[in-house]
Amino acid sequence: MNIDLFDNIENVKSKIENASKRVGRDSKEVLLLAVTKTVDTDIINEAISMGIVAVGENKPQELTRKFDEIGPIVKWHQIGTLQTNKVKYIIEKVDLIHSLDRFVLAEEIEKRASAIDREVECLVQVNISGEESKHGLPKEEAIDFIRSCSEKYHRIKIVGLMTMAPFDASEAGIRDVFSELKKLSEDISVLNFENVEMRELSMGMSNDFEIAIEEGATIVRVGSMIFGDRKY
Repeated sequence: MNIDLFDNIENVKSKIENASKRVGRDSKEVLLLAVTKTVDTDIINEAISMGIVAVGENKPQELTRKFDEIGPIVKWHQIGTLQTNKVKYIIEKVDLIHSLDRFVLAEEIEKRASAIDREVECLVQVNISGEESKHGLPKEEAIDFIRSCSEKYHRIKIVGLMTMAPFDASEAGIRDVFSELKKLSEDISVLNFENVEMRELSMGMSNDFEIAIEEGATIVRVGSMIFGDRKY
């Protein structure tokens, strides 16, 4: 058994538990999504044997390759920017897409999902911080985008929102980003759009997932704290 991997997973789970307790939440409300970018499938399988139930991949081609080796024994999340020409590779494999942020992508997901007669769950990615280097819709455009998706795309089920905080922001700055996403989620929820359910908030990575949990995250995307620094 990989003792370091086991200890890392248990350490992250402990931090999730403690962060949840600090704000009176049940840690079972928080999904630990293991980010497996550059991680070999044998290590992923070990992590699964240690209790990891969901993994996230940035690149569709990597998700496809690893799914073909590992199979559906774990939930597969597409968390990185998704190009329209890559949708066809993951549409039958992915359990949740975190990065819906433009109509041309929604149209492609709808088309591919219709072709295989399935509904695809997606999160709308919102660029709360406004950083030019980050993908996602401006906060001000999110509601209209979700309204339009609800009206046009019946194979897409929007189940929440995703964002990333600036890596070098202060704790207060990070907290502001996450709390704004939570508030936006609440604003959307009361609008009762068809086929839209604000049940998930994907926010928080290795450096800030505890703050994210305190601000309402239901999915935290953790890579380096589990698998160590990435090897390129």
